Amino acid sequence: MLITLDDVAVETPDGTLLFRTGKRHICQGDRIVLLGRNGVGKSRFVSLIRNAIAEPDTVANVRVTPSTVLGYSDQALSGISGDDTPLAMVSRRYDVGEQRARSLLAGAGVVIEMQEKRIGVLSGGQKARLMMLALRLANPNFYLLDEPTNHLDIDGQEALEEELLKHQASCVLASHDRSFIRAIGNRFWLIEKRKLTEVEDPEEFFRTVAEGSN
Repeated sequence: MLITLDDVAVETPDGTLLFRTGKRHICQGDRIVLLGRNGVGKSRFVSLIRNAIAEPDTVANVRVTPSTVLGYSDQALSGISGDDTPLAMVSRRYDVGEQRARSLLAGAGVVIEMQEKRIGVLSGGQKARLMMLALRLANPNFYLLDEPTNHLDIDGQEALEEELLKHQASCVLASHDRSFIRAIGNRFWLIEKRKLTEVEDPEEFFRTVAEGSN
């Protein structure tokens, strides 16, 4: 058991209730996809879990196993600084030499000529690949991913899928990418009508969304 949720209230910053979780457990090997329409609170829930891991015992009714090591990425890729360079970030943050850092970056799709440019000038796809590398080097046993495929091309998405599946990583993720959801998810939590419920697969939700947009 990595994380236990005991009917947690997920709220907006001003305290408005978005939904309650009920009693839920996140276990090793779970790859949980959050389903729900825009605005139901998926990103707020991801942030709540992140805060509970970063500062144990500060989030009411959430218990986190001390051995949990977090890998986190949000829609804005805020885990990487725009003023840093990829080479400096990887060398410093993960204590690897310059040649090793260059090799890791090249393997992640950040070519030599971009490695000493400011991260802020990289393309969205290059930033996403750099973020994926940072996640991998952190060696997490639990990933929190908010729209992780937003900036990835097909090759990048396939690499992320392989990373999560190969290492049998545990994760909670929010995504609008149906092929990614189908490839990764083995549990599905649906948020609607201010409640979180577990569903067998995402297909009914996908059908409901498609019918609503017609």
